[in-house]
Amino acid sequence: MSGQSELDFIVRKTDWAKTRFVERELEEELAPGQLLFRVDRFAFTANNISYAMAGDLLGYWRFFPAEEGWGRVPAMGFGDVIASTQQGVEVGTRCFGFFPMSRHLRIEPSHASPTSIVDGVPHRAEIAAVYNTYQPVSHDGFYSPEFEDELLLLRGLFMTSFLAEDFIAEHGYYDAESVVISSASSKTSIALAFRLRETEGARAIGLTSEGNRDFVESLGCYDQVLDYEAIDAIPGSSPAIFVDMADNGAVTRAVHEHLGPNLRYSQSIGGTHWQAIGGGEGIPGPKREFFFAPAQIAKRSRDWGPQGLQERLGASLKAFMESSRKWLRVERDYGREAVERVYEATRAGNARPDRGHILSLWDDAGAAAGE
Repeated sequence: MSGQSELDFIVRKTDWAKTRFVERELEEELAPGQLLFRVDRFAFTANNISYAMAGDLLGYWRFFPAEEGWGRVPAMGFGDVIASTQQGVEVGTRCFGFFPMSRHLRIEPSHASPTSIVDGVPHRAEIAAVYNTYQPVSHDGFYSPEFEDELLLLRGLFMTSFLAEDFIAEHGYYDAESVVISSASSKTSIALAFRLRETEGARAIGLTSEGNRDFVESLGCYDQVLDYEAIDAIPGSSPAIFVDMADNGAVTRAVHEHLGPNLRYSQSIGGTHWQAIGGGEGIPGPKREFFFAPAQIAKRSRDWGPQGLQERLGASLKAFMESSRKWLRVERDYGREAVERVYEATRAGNARPDRGHILSLWDDAGAAAGE
């Protein structure tokens, strides 16, 4: 490790357009019971912008504290243990979990076993356990070496969509015939439409921009695709659910007003249209409910047992990852410039829906792997 430096990508909490890098000497000495990860690579999608958007509300800024007024955005990644004073965790252990957009992460496990390592550092104590858990790939039922990049890009968001569909199904789809999904080109929305097609629970109607309509239609998982200017073409005479991935007040209002009494349930998940967030106050129809995936994970872990949940989720995730290779092109990039470029394109809403970005703050693949 000698000669290595720590490098963090940080974001201004009150203005996500302002970013910078912080570099400092790597502190190599570990206290008893600590681990040091080299962050190999991580995925970056619109979900990560949602983490910044809800950084204070949902505690995402508490994952990896930075200097006052700044934060480190969490990202799904792979990290390799390069130093350990934690009994039972060997150097070389490769883990999947939430990492900062950094080169290294130091954790203080409160639990460590061959199947999971849980960070017990005080500032993460009140965060849902699923966010603090690092899973050694050698004992991870979801892991497949050939699908590493797809796991980073799709596993977390697919879990959200799987659980959102499960929540709706648990309530009998609120007697709705259709599920209207905003931001239909986002990967989380695609995953939800995939689940609806897989379970045959309800028709999936996707709302998207005119520029993304052809792409969304080509996926084959939506029963109907409309651009935002055609919301009045949603069948208004049959009961429906609205799942909002965009958090665009104007879109939400238009859907609620168009469906009127036939809107049986309105669920909010993401914020892909973050520049247009707000303006949803006083809209007619059912009150929007924010979907918090960890609560449904906890419920289904009790209902089905952890193994039962993993088996159900794993089978569906595998099918989704395999199908994604028909439409998703993975692009790996290394270094500061790549991280800044992809972050800004995603923040500005200019990221292509058929691209999946895998990033690393190391200069090349060899450095990321510690070679």
